[in-house]
Amino acid sequence: MTDQPSQPDQPGQQPGQQPGQPAWNQYGQQQYGGPPPYGQPYGQPGYPAYGQVPMHPQATTALVLGIVGLGGTFVCGLPILLGPFAWFVGARAKREIDAEPQRWRGAGEANIGMVLGIVSTVLLLLAVLAVVLFIVIAVAAGNETNY
Repeated sequence: MTDQPSQPDQPGQQPGQQPGQPAWNQYGQQQYGGPPPYGQPYGQPGYPAYGQVPMHPQATTALVLGIVGLGGTFVCGLPILLGPFAWFVGARAKREIDAEPQRWRGAGEANIGMVLGIVSTVLLLLAVLAVVLFIVIAVAAGNETNY
């Protein structure tokens, strides 16, 4: 036997490493597999961690618009105008997520935003119908004369 370290038989194999055994770094940790060492983030900055599909940006927007549109309706009434926007943004995000599920996630958030947008839109339509009905009744009552 020679005293020189053995050369790797396969690419990526460390000198002296037996085939099929994991490689160990200088700190006694496995090089491949397991979590990264303390202080090192998962994945690269600006990119999602390996194996994690990014959230569709419009899914969160639809959810927020739906919540503000429906919740704000009972507080001051004006945010009800966000309902149709939440419905539109949620439907578009859900369609894009369903078309490319390996690229985007967040179908649940988009769906909830869309449903909240539908509810807000229905309440908006009912409010508009109530205002129109009130105006028609007020005009009809004002034209009535008693001689």
